[in-house]
Amino acid sequence: MDTRCAIYRSQDKRILGSESPWICLFFRSSLPLLLLASLFLLTDQVRPQEAFDSLESLQERGFFVLKTYQSPVRRSVQGFTWDSSNHQLNHNRRNFASKRTNDLIHANATSGHPLGSQPEAHNRLKLALSAIDAFYRFSRPHTVIGTAMSIVSVSLLSVESLSDLSPLFLTGLLEAVVAALFMNIYIVGLNQVFDIEIDKVNKPSLPLASGEYSPRTGITIILSFAALSFGVAWFVGSWPLFWALFVSFILGTAYSINLPLLRWKRFAVVAALCILAVRAVIVQVAFFLHMQTFVFRRSAILSRPLIFATAFMTFFSVVIALFKDIPDLEGDRIFGIRSYTVRLGQQRVFWICVYLLQVAYSVAIMIGATSSCLWSKIITILGHAVLALILWSRANSLDLTSKAAITSFYMFIWKLFYAEYLLIPLVR
Repeated sequence: MDTRCAIYRSQDKRILGSESPWICLFFRSSLPLLLLASLFLLTDQVRPQEAFDSLESLQERGFFVLKTYQSPVRRSVQGFTWDSSNHQLNHNRRNFASKRTNDLIHANATSGHPLGSQPEAHNRLKLALSAIDAFYRFSRPHTVIGTAMSIVSVSLLSVESLSDLSPLFLTGLLEAVVAALFMNIYIVGLNQVFDIEIDKVNKPSLPLASGEYSPRTGITIILSFAALSFGVAWFVGSWPLFWALFVSFILGTAYSINLPLLRWKRFAVVAALCILAVRAVIVQVAFFLHMQTFVFRRSAILSRPLIFATAFMTFFSVVIALFKDIPDLEGDRIFGIRSYTVRLGQQRVFWICVYLLQVAYSVAIMIGATSSCLWSKIITILGHAVLALILWSRANSLDLTSKAAITSFYMFIWKLFYAEYLLIPLVR
């Protein structure tokens, strides 16, 4: 990697002799984005003219089927049992589409337009939107947003002056975010591949659980994104970035994959440690070192804001690790996942999470009070005090008997997670 570093960059230039850092920004970011676009096109295997093919041909391809609610039919395709109760072609829609197509063909024939061009374009658009929606749910967008915001926030901790906010900084930041998002999709996708039956109970809207993606499609996507992630790291040549991705890959795989001595999510303590290691330590330290030592070529330091971010996110990662299992109580209990929620109960785990966050906010307020920077002191104290009050108010009004309310509160926890990363760069 060091040899490639010498080729791709010098102290001030980031591409083969380029005089403009903005040209470099375009060049270095275009490759992973083009690869991502190509991968997305590969996952959309249904051709537009086949939009209303028979149920059998759609299911045998194992990719996308339309959701409806008609009489249930169970069948086995390629070794997998498929229930048509939630995944059948809508025959009413099909009949309407057939009539609509005949009308359009007649209209086009009399007007001189190519036969069937409008229905084909409509089907193409519908399939494209269906593919985008399925991939959006597969990627678990709340984790994608959290990963992106955390890397941006931690990267800003390496900025020492306004002159550091340069194309050099933006290039290094984009490299880190793209590689991390690719790895994030691999990790959440792998978990879905091995949790299909559990997700049919806990999260039936996910593409693998609902049948929109076949297991083959899910495996193809996650392996492609893992390769893309490591490919970006190799292209960039940053050791901190590579090790952040590699350790996340190992822990994410061990967390989900169903092999002897693995599938660590079955063990509550080990599962929590996996999430803590990635969200609290790797994201904070490794991505800060990527910006500090690789991008800016400065010596590695453990600054006060970095120590604060790591300590605070340790609390937050424990809360996420505990709280994510509260809405999944039913499925985890059925399939033998011994989470803390299964062992201790929803209400007890819920209040443990709330109290842990209140402790974290209290410590953050004390850290802010000791700051020598007046504006940082005010923002840190007020910001964390407001978040603590909002959390306490929402917690006391929650109906713990409603799964929908618990799931909504879990998403609220992620919003607090995002808000914290807006405050971390302001801690001084």
